[in-house]
Amino acid sequence: MINFETSRFGLIKIAEDKIIYFPEGIPGFPDIKRYILMDYKDTALKWLQAVDDSDVAFIVVEPHLLKPDFKISLDDTTKHLLNLVDDNDLAVLVILRRQGEEIIANFHCPLLLNAGAMRGVQVFLDAISV
Repeated sequence: MINFETSRFGLIKIAEDKIIYFPEGIPGFPDIKRYILMDYKDTALKWLQAVDDSDVAFIVVEPHLLKPDFKISLDDTTKHLLNLVDDNDLAVLVILRRQGEEIIANFHCPLLLNAGAMRGVQVFLDAISV
């Protein structure tokens, strides 16, 4: 178990095997490599909370809940980065952000997680793939 303090949730205790490692960080946060997923109230939303920076957290959601026809195909480089052997271990999330009165989902830069290996990466998709 590790303990870490967050600005939103106070002290968190979590098993080390629940930490998702982003080998390249997340764009804009390249030095923050470790995150955890936490439920957001009784909704389909989740928090992606940084372990290494108490102030960094993103609200995320599975893209098919907002855009049922959302699809993504992975290249071999991304699969290798994720250590993805079994496609059933792949989880896809999109970051939500508020812009004025609107909530925007970033479908062009989804987060890909290997639930088996606890590894993650954010990828950039071109407009044609989304």
